[in-house]
This record gives sequence, structure tokens and C-alpha cells, in this order.
Amino acid sequence: MNTDRKKAHFLTKVKNWPLLLPVVSLILVMAVNIVHDAATGVNPLSFFIISLNETTSNGTILYGRIIDILNRGSEVAILALGMTLVVSSSAGTDISVGSVMSLSASFCCMLLAGYGVSSTNELAVPLVVGVLAALFMGALCGAFNGTLVAYLGIQPMVATLILFSAARAIGLLLCNDLIVYVRNDSYGYFGGFTGPIPTPIIIAAICIAIVAITLNKTSMGMYIQSVGINSKASRIAGLNSKRIIFLTYLICGLFAGVAGLVNSSRITSADSNNIGLYYEMDAILAVALGGNSLGGGKFNLAGSIIGAYTIQAITTTLYALGVSTDQAPVFKAIIVIIIVAIQAPPIKAYFRKKSLEKGVAKA
Repeated sequence: MNTDRKKAHFLTKVKNWPLLLPVVSLILVMAVNIVHDAATGVNPLSFFIISLNETTSNGTILYGRIIDILNRGSEVAILALGMTLVVSSSAGTDISVGSVMSLSASFCCMLLAGYGVSSTNELAVPLVVGVLAALFMGALCGAFNGTLVAYLGIQPMVATLILFSAARAIGLLLCNDLIVYVRNDSYGYFGGFTGPIPTPIIIAAICIAIVAITLNKTSMGMYIQSVGINSKASRIAGLNSKRIIFLTYLICGLFAGVAGLVNSSRITSADSNNIGLYYEMDAILAVALGGNSLGGGKFNLAGSIIGAYTIQAITTTLYALGVSTDQAPVFKAIIVIIIVAIQAPPIKAYFRKKSLEKGVAKA
């Protein structure tokens, strides 16, 4: 009897574990890779192999599919940080983050190359000016979205649709309708390597650490969740709901600026039409896959991070299975629909009812 009770208690804990959905999703993706490798005659464990390889341009670097996923998924992980806070506080999503990435990268490269210059090896201004400009532009866009949502009461989807449509066009204007190439080693560092480790992984780790420490060591995390659960009650309790929602959008924009800087540094250029394309969907999917409700309220930052890298693992797997770049978003959209459906109140109520009926039958 005690064994049955312990087993039931353990199963309940597993079902209620906040990271259950993201961890199971990640395991499923890894399983698909293992099965695919085995079916094609490749070592089934090749997905997990990490090695040090000598290259002509970057020296000795870490190499492997896991490293590639951590590297390529860094931008989505950075975006997922801000998106998690936005969803939690406003019960809405910021669909402009991909376009803000593009605008921030364009502003940075335009300053580094000089207006009207399409390609340069020498920087027109110090690198730090370009980096700060990218972060400032991201924060400015976040502040714009935050003002519309928090202070003007516009629905998040509608408010962020403005920059979703306009930011890339503004970026093209800043770059004089050109793809601006900044072929400078110092700028390429943000998308390159720090020793054997890809720099984007380090930047993502720093961003994650800053947000995690801030949320754990201050009351910010509790305030954001309180506003998301019930903004009116939070205001009565003394919290400035509008300011907190504004701040989350500001942070989201700032991280979009960081992601844009990393993304453009990888290709040492600002391509306004392609930088950050579809990244907003990946960021939203990462939040949903992390077990966070898109209806706001409580959030799990660790789940969003695991979700972000799971998205990259899914993308890598789709390409390995022969799915084209144009078709990949369709499969991701299907995953979003499934996750949102699982989180829908009627579905949750149905499974809760079935679980109670099962418990009563056993009793």
C-alpha cells in the first residue's frame, strides 16, 4: 500500500513538474536524431559527440551538433528572455522582435561603415559606438511598444504590429537601401569565437545570468507575475502595473537589439530583409514550449531557455530530414497549435476530470 502511495505521489510530482513539457520535447527531438542517424548508417551517438577541430581561420574550436545548436540557437534564447517577461506581464506577445533585430543591426552597421557606404574594412566610428547604438535602438523600439501597450491600452498584438511592419523599412532607409558589409575582425567577434567557444553562446549565457539573478535577487519577478495574473489587484496592492508592463517591453526590445548585433556579426553585414526573419515566431514558440501560459501570469525562465534550444534542435533536425527552409515554419506552426491546444482550459479540464475519475475508481 505504501509502495502504491509513493508511486502515485511520484507520478503526481512528475506531472506537476514545470519543466516536464520542455524536457520531454527536447528528448523527443534527440530521439528523432538518433533514429534518423541509425537508419542512415551513421553512428547513433553522433548527435552527442563534441570534439576539438583545427580550422584555418578560427584556430582550434569546439565542434559537434550540440555545439551548433547552442551556437545557432543563441539569438532565439536571448529573445525568449524578453518574450517570457512580456507574455507574463501583459498576456500578449511582441511580434516585432525579429524586425527590431533587423533595425538594430542596420543602425549599428550604418554607423560603423558610414552612411551610404555599402562595404568597409575600416570602422568609421569606434566599435563601442556601434554596439551601444544597436542596444539603444532595441531599447527605443521596446519603449515605443511599451508605451502603446501600457499607457495607451492598445492590445499587444496590434501595438507591436506597427514595428513588425515598419522596422525593416526604417532599417533599409538607414542603410540607403543597401546591404551594408562591415568586414572587420573586431565586429565579427560577436558572431565568432572566444577561444574554442562560439561567442554567441557566451553572450546568451551572460544575458540569461543577468536576468536570472535580477529576478531571483529582487522582487521584479514577483511583480511581473502579479501584474500578469491580475493587473487591477496589483494596482490596488500598490504596484505600478503600467510601469512594470512598460519595463518588460523595454527589456524585450533591448534583448532584440543584442540578438540583432549577434546575428549581423555572424555575417558581418546588415541585411535588413533577412536578419531576424521569422524569429518572432521562434521566440513565442520557445515560451510556449517552455510550459509558460500565453495567457500571462506565472512564468518559468528555465523552461523558455530549454524551449529556445529545442526550437533550434527542431530546425536542425528538419534540415537533416530534407525539409527546406521555406517549409520549416509550417512544421513549427503546427507545433505551436499543438502546444496552445494542450494549454487550453477545456483540454486541461478534460484531463483533470479523467484523472479524478481514475482516482475515484481506484479508491
